[in-house]
Amino acid sequence: MKNAVSDQDVVAAVDRARRWSPFLAVLLEREPELAQSLAGGVLPALRTIEIADLTMPPARRLRLERRRLALRVAIGDLSGREDLSAVTRALSDFADRALHTAILTAIEERTPGAAPIGFTGIALGKQGSHELNYSSDIDPILLFDPATLPHRAREAPEEAAVRIAKRVVEILQARDGDGYVLRVDLRLRPSPEITPIALSVDAAISYYESLALPWERAAFIRARAAAGDIALGERFLTAVQPFVWRRALDFGAIGEIRCISRRIRDHYAQGQAFGPGYDLKRGRGGIREVEFFAQIHQLIHGGRDPALRVADTRGALAVLAAAGWVDPDEAVALSDSYTLLRTIEHRVQMIEDRQTHQLPTGEALDGVAKLHGVADAGALLDLLRPAVTATARSYDALDPEEGDALSFEGDRLDTQLAEAGFVETKLAAQRIEQWRGGGYPALRSPAARAALEAVLPGLIAALGGAPDPQGAIVRLDRMLARLSSAVNFFRLLEARPALARLLGLILSHAETLAEDLARRPELIDGLIDATALDPVEDVAMLAGEMRGGADYQVQLDHVRRIVGEKRFALGTQIIAGVSDPLIVSAGYARVAEAAIRVLATATIAEFALAHGHVPGSELVILALGRMGGGALTHASDLDLIYLFTGDYLAESDGAKPLGAVLYYNRLAQRISAALSVPTASGPLYEVDTRLRPSGTQGPLSVSLDGFARYQRESAWTWEHMALARARCVFGSAHAEAAVSAIVGAVLRGDRPRRDVVAEGTKMRADMAAHKPPLGPLDAKLLPGGLVDLEFAVHMVQLQSGQGLDPNLRRAIAALDAAGLAPAAMLPAHDLLTRLLVTLRLVAPDARAPGPATQALVAQALGMTDWPAVVASLETTRQEVSAWLKHVEEPTP
Repeated sequence: MKNAVSDQDVVAAVDRARRWSPFLAVLLEREPELAQSLAGGVLPALRTIEIADLTMPPARRLRLERRRLALRVAIGDLSGREDLSAVTRALSDFADRALHTAILTAIEERTPGAAPIGFTGIALGKQGSHELNYSSDIDPILLFDPATLPHRAREAPEEAAVRIAKRVVEILQARDGDGYVLRVDLRLRPSPEITPIALSVDAAISYYESLALPWERAAFIRARAAAGDIALGERFLTAVQPFVWRRALDFGAIGEIRCISRRIRDHYAQGQAFGPGYDLKRGRGGIREVEFFAQIHQLIHGGRDPALRVADTRGALAVLAAAGWVDPDEAVALSDSYTLLRTIEHRVQMIEDRQTHQLPTGEALDGVAKLHGVADAGALLDLLRPAVTATARSYDALDPEEGDALSFEGDRLDTQLAEAGFVETKLAAQRIEQWRGGGYPALRSPAARAALEAVLPGLIAALGGAPDPQGAIVRLDRMLARLSSAVNFFRLLEARPALARLLGLILSHAETLAEDLARRPELIDGLIDATALDPVEDVAMLAGEMRGGADYQVQLDHVRRIVGEKRFALGTQIIAGVSDPLIVSAGYARVAEAAIRVLATATIAEFALAHGHVPGSELVILALGRMGGGALTHASDLDLIYLFTGDYLAESDGAKPLGAVLYYNRLAQRISAALSVPTASGPLYEVDTRLRPSGTQGPLSVSLDGFARYQRESAWTWEHMALARARCVFGSAHAEAAVSAIVGAVLRGDRPRRDVVAEGTKMRADMAAHKPPLGPLDAKLLPGGLVDLEFAVHMVQLQSGQGLDPNLRRAIAALDAAGLAPAAMLPAHDLLTRLLVTLRLVAPDARAPGPATQALVAQALGMTDWPAVVASLETTRQEVSAWLKHVEEPTP
C-alpha cells in the first residue's frame, strides 16, 4: 500500500471499476451522488453512507446503506486509500449494525415498546474477528434468555425466539430492487441438523461444555457478542471460555483441524493446484491455511497465555511471534501472504458481488488482474505465487516428520525394542502388548488404542534412549494403570516428540514426579512452554497468575492447578539438568509464598462475607523452618504461625460478629484448610502449626502483643532457635515491620537467660533418638547433616546476636564474615541442600539410586561421578560434625 495517495488514485480506481467490474459499474449508475464525488477524486467518510431518515423501513434503509458501502469501500480499497484492515473493519462494523438493527426490529414488531433484551447475536468467523469479506455471508449464533426475552401472551419464550430469529434472517436476506443486506448462515450453531435456529443460552452452554466437537473450539477463537443484548452475549462467552481455552491441551482438536484441512484439499481438488481456477480460500497455501496455522498455535498455547487470544489472523500471528511460538520472519511472511490473498479475493468478489474465492479462468482472470491494477493474468499469478508457496510450506511443516517413525508390529517387536535401547525386551514387549490389548481402563476405548499406536514409535524410541529404559517403562505402566483416560496424554506426546524424551528422563529418574503424573497427567502439558525450564517468576508475578476464579472453590482449584504445574516443572528442571537445585529450592519457596498470599486473601474475603473485619486489625502469617528460610524441597511442608495485630478485645463488624481472638482462630483454621485440604484438583501443602506459642496446647492464632510477650518471657530455647528462621509471608508492610522488630529484639537478647548450648545440645540428642535418618544418604538427619548444621548456626546466632538472617545460606555467610563460622560451612550447606533437594525427587528413601540416576545426582551437585558424591558427603558431614562439637564444647 502507498503511504500517500493522490486524488487521481481515486479517479483511476473508479475508471477500473467501471471497466472491469459489472457489479461496481451498476452501483456507480445507481448511486449518482456518491459516484460524482468519487469521480472527482473525493472519497467520502464512511459515516456519510448512513441514511438519517428513520421513518424509512429498517430493511430498506439497510439495503440502501449496504449498496453505498459496497461502492464506497471498493473504491477505497482499489485506490489504495484504505488497507485490508480498514476495509474488513468497515464491512464488519456494518454487519454488526445490520444484525443489531434486525434483532431490535424483529422484537419491536412482535412486542411493541418492549425492551430489546434477552436475544443476542454471537458473531463467529470473519465477522467475529472484524475480517469480513467484501461479499461475505455472516455466521452468527442466535441465543436467547427465556427469563428476559419479550414475548406475546400465551406464547412460550422458545417459540418467540424462533420467530424473532426467522424475522432477523428475513430482514437481512430478502432481496428486492435495492438488493439485499447480508447473507446469513446459521449452520455453525450447535447440532444445526436438529436444533432450532435460536437456542437458549443455558442449552448452548451445556452443549459446549459437554458435546461440542473439536473444530468448534477453533471457531470460538473469533467469537464476539456483536448484536442484540450484548451483556447476554458476553455472559455466554464468559461461560464457554474454558471450552475454548484449555490449560490441559487437547491435541485431538489440533488433529481435527488438520483433518479439516485435508478434507478441504480433497473436496476442492480442482482448486488446489495454483494457476487459473485456484481457490484463494481453500486451496493449498491459501487463506484458510494461514488462519488454521495461527489457530492451531493459539489452541496449543492460548490456554496458558491470555495474550495469545487475539481474534484476527494477522494480530494472532504477531502475538505468537512476540511470544516466541512462531518464527518472527515466518509470521511476517504469512501475514503478508494473508493480506495479498485476501485483497485478491476481494477483487474476485467485486466482479459480480458473488461469494466466491476462486480465481476465474481465461479472459475473466485478465479482468481481475486489471481491476487490481496489474497488466494481465500472468502478472497477477506471478504476484500471488510466492505467497501461496510460502504459506503451503509453513502449513505443511505443522505435520510431524514421518522419517523417524518405527514400526512396532508382530514378531519384530523384541528386535525393535532392542534396537531402541531396551535390554529386557521380552518384559517390555509384554507390557506393550498388554497396553495394546486394553489391559487398563484408560486403554479400552478404540480412540485410546488408536492414540497409543500413533505415539508408540516415538514413545518407545524416547524410552529406549532414556538412561533407564526398563525403569521408565515400568513407571509408565504404573501410570497408565492409574489413569482414567490416556487419549489426550498420547496425543500430546505424538504432537510434541521432545516431550516424550523429557518424559523418558522423568520416568527413568524421578518416581516422585512419575507419581504426580499418574495423578494429574495434564501436568506434562506445562512443559510445552519453553519457559517451564526457566527459574520461576517472582512472588508478585506468581500470585498474579494464581488469582482467578468465579468463586472461592474455583479459586482453591485454580491455585492447586498452578502450584502443581510449577512444582512439577521445577522438579523437571533438576531431572533435565538445566537448573541448580539451590535455585529450584528457592523457586519452590516462591511458589508456596504466592499460594499463601492468594489463598489467605481469598479466604479473608470469603470469611468477611459473614463475619466482616476486625477494625484496626489484620492477620499476619509468619513462616519458619525451610519455608521461613526460602528454601523448600519438592516434599516440604509449611511451618506457619498466625498472628493478628490490634486489640484482642475488639469485635468484628459483620452480620455475625466475633471477638478478635475467636475471629482470627477460625480464620486461621480456614486458611490452613485452604492450603492443605485436597480438592478435585489435588492436594497442595501440609501445614504444620506446632511452632506457635505454647505449641499444640495454645490457640492457633495469637495477638502480636501476646506473641511478643510469650517470646520475651516464656519461650524455650528451641523456640528461639526456630525463630531465627522466621519470615513474614503475609501481611501489610507496617505489620511485617512490627513483627520483624519483635523477632529481631528477641534474637538479640530480649528473652529469658538460658544456657543456649546446653539446651540446644540436649534437644539435638533427643531429636536424633526419636527421628533417625531415612537412609544412608539422608542429607538432613544424618550426623553432620543439615539439621546438625542448622543447630550449630542457631546456637551461634543466639549467643552472638549476629548473622540473623532467616535464609540459612546468607546467615552462614554472615557468620563466616564475622569469624564465627568456618569457611567450609557455606560449601557444606550448598552440598547438603543440593543433595537433599535432588534426592527428594529421585531417591525419597535416601538410599543409593540406580547407576543412571547416580550420574544425574552427580551432575546436579557439580561433581564428576557417584564416588565423588559419596566421598564429598562423608567429608562434609565430618566438617559439620566438627563445627557442631566446637560450638557445643567451646574451647576455654
